[in-house]
Amino acid sequence: MITKERRGGLTVAILSLSLLTVMAGAAVAPALNTIHAYFSDANEALVQMIISVPALFIFLTNMLFPKLCRIFGAKKLVLIGLTLYVIGGCAAGLFSNIFVVLIFRAIVGCGVGILMPLSTGLLSFYFTRDKQDRLMGYASAMNQLGGVIATLIVGILAQITWRASFLVYLMGLVSAVPCLLFLPDEKIAGEKGKKEKGVFSRYNSYVIAMFLLMFTFFVYPSSFAMEMAKEAVVPMSLVPVIMAGMDLVAFFGGLLFVHIRRVLGSLTRFAAPVLFAAGYALLQLAGGWTGAILGSALVGFANGAGIPYLMSTAGKAAGKNAATTVMPMLSMALYFAQFLTPVILAALGSIPPFAASLTSAVLFLIWSIRIHDDPDCPHAVRQEG
Repeated sequence: MITKERRGGLTVAILSLSLLTVMAGAAVAPALNTIHAYFSDANEALVQMIISVPALFIFLTNMLFPKLCRIFGAKKLVLIGLTLYVIGGCAAGLFSNIFVVLIFRAIVGCGVGILMPLSTGLLSFYFTRDKQDRLMGYASAMNQLGGVIATLIVGILAQITWRASFLVYLMGLVSAVPCLLFLPDEKIAGEKGKKEKGVFSRYNSYVIAMFLLMFTFFVYPSSFAMEMAKEAVVPMSLVPVIMAGMDLVAFFGGLLFVHIRRVLGSLTRFAAPVLFAAGYALLQLAGGWTGAILGSALVGFANGAGIPYLMSTAGKAAGKNAATTVMPMLSMALYFAQFLTPVILAALGSIPPFAASLTSAVLFLIWSIRIHDDPDCPHAVRQEG
């Protein structure tokens, strides 16, 4: 039972985890050119794996997450995840061997693989359905705020040395304090700790939608800087500013999500794919300053509003067991899409990245027809204090 006095602290603790998660692997992306220059003798693909390896290990850790929930309480899991996040993240900058750096990037992935399902699943576990839209929107806003902060910090630290850029993972200490103070250490596994069967078949519409959403979005951080360099209209010194602005717009997308859902109702499921399509159409067809700024804004808003929509709708479907059923699968889909995005873009060869993401946005729009906007909740949802 969570008392009213502790509920505010619990909310802060859970939402603080969202500062660290969605863009964890790409947090050091603004320093990638500097890192690449240092490891000039290494294969370029190995350097790019500094960004993609965490996503692979997040995916693998998510597969084990329900089992971890049957062994550890929520607070212990959070502290284990934060320890891996901070140590693995910061230690990567201490070494001059690219393979050792990648090992520590894998450790970061394991940490986020624990934190990501908790950052959303605990909201479904501790709060009633009527509050979940608002809190999922806040969680998405915190995701994007974390992206803004990380991008700006890394941009500054990378001017000192590429090694300093990895200190951005000290942000994990910010979350450790409220989690230590307010997060209960109760187990959040399903009833009697038994693994539910047929989970993917029950929630596949949300899982596949999350994969399409994240692939569509992740083309942007993977390709924007390089595409702007080819176009040679926007100065490269302003590219990190535009990307941070995109994260800021996504932040507002998360904050406004509950109002968007109130206005659009069941049509909310189409909001993100339509905005993605419009944004990438501007980036691909308009180009220049107009395409870069307006296209980035639309892509950011689509991501900021789209993630809480899928999280909250799936969370309502799963009820209090969301943390150990649908949330790990959504996390797996999200990070697997991040990992596969560079691979898919490379396989597409001469097809422009923004054209590929425009196609993906259309597929996402079509798939969204299958999403039930207000699904019946098969389990009782835990009531607040």
